[in-house]
Parts: sequence; structure tokens; C-alpha cells
Amino acid sequence: MSNSLNMTSLGDNYRALVIGASGALGTAFCELLRADPNCAAVRELSRSTSPRLDLENPVSIADAAAAMADEAPYQLIIHAAGLLHRGTIHPEKSIAAIDHEALSAVFQVNTLGPAMVLRHFLPLLDPKGAMAMLSAKVGSIGDNRLGGWYAYRASKAALNMLIKTAAIELARTRPHSRLLSLHPGTVISALSQPFRGAAAARPATVAAHELLSLVDRLTPADSGNFFAYDGEPLPW
Repeated sequence: MSNSLNMTSLGDNYRALVIGASGALGTAFCELLRADPNCAAVRELSRSTSPRLDLENPVSIADAAAAMADEAPYQLIIHAAGLLHRGTIHPEKSIAAIDHEALSAVFQVNTLGPAMVLRHFLPLLDPKGAMAMLSAKVGSIGDNRLGGWYAYRASKAALNMLIKTAAIELARTRPHSRLLSLHPGTVISALSQPFRGAAAARPATVAAHELLSLVDRLTPADSGNFFAYDGEPLPW
């Protein structure tokens, strides 16, 4: 696969915004977009940028969107932030492992924070633009055959419902736009490192290229749907 990116569905001199830009995938998205000759500008948002966007601080989400509004519209918005584990938070192997504080933290980062991102950043999306939010295949209720990982699965399933619902509303006012839920696969990162599947992980640059190429191929008719990085439609 070529490392070059040449997105054509967003028009010439498109502007991109990457939320969660400090993570492995977020960094890869930014690097690839900056190398795309069709991309005029890439703006980054994370807990370490200015303005700062912290998914655990709803005010920071609203403030970051307000700070970005003068540069709108953006033809591409990527949301690449999420939480699987940190500190004492780990994927649960059984119901007995469910912890209220951990559950709340995972939902805040994976569901509640992204809900506020949808609220404040969708108005900044170009009427013919694309917004892609990273979900996870383990958030598919229909595909759940192994169990476990209660907080992460449930938070991503809830995120998928938010995306689906917002896409229905968006189609009424901006029918040529795309709002997509994407599964990146297992990526070499701090998020995947402790887990068994990490042995099969792909470099973040490879995953980001696959996802951006997928966004470029998908059409407004695909808005509100859930896809794996290879274009496979995933069940809710």
C-alpha cells in the first residue's frame, strides 16, 4: 500500500480538523492529511493543544468549538479519542468486575464527551463534508460472541446509537454530508499494547490511511452506518 494520500471527495483545498490528535491514530491522521496535496490545512485538538479539548470537561469541548468557529466550515472532522484502560481501569472479565467509577470514566470519554463533540462540532461541518468518529467492533451488539469488556462494549454501542441518531437528523438539513462510525481494527498504540490482540496490530499510519481512504470512498448514502477499516459493514 502506498503511504501517499490523495482524498478527492472533499474538494480542492479542503480543511481538516482532528480531535484526539495526540494519540497514535490521531497523530497518524494529522501526518497523512498534511501530506495530502488536496488538503489546505489541518487543525489539531487534544488535551495538550491550545485551545484545549478534554472529553472529561464538557466546557472545554464547547469552548474549543467556539474557538474553531471562525475557521469553519471544515470539510473533514475526525474524532479519534477514546478510553479502554488507564491506571486502575481495565476491561472487565466478568460482571463481578464492574466498578461504578471506572464505568463512569469510560462512558464519559467514549460516549458523553463525544455526544458533546457531535453537538458542538457538527455545526462546523461543511454541508458536503464528512465527519468520522472512531468506534470499535466490540461495540457491536450483533457481533458480541465472547462477552466481557462491559464498559468499553457498552460505551461504544451507545456511541454508535448517538452517531446513527445524529446522522438521521443531519440528513434532513444537510443531505450531502456524511457522518460515519468507523472501526479502526487493532492498532499499535498504548491502548492496545496490554492485550492479546496486540500481536496482530497494524501500525497507526497503515490504519489511518485505510480509514481515510474509506471515508473518501463512502457517500452520503452511507451516512449513519458502521464500517470496519476495510469497508466491511458491521452490525449494530
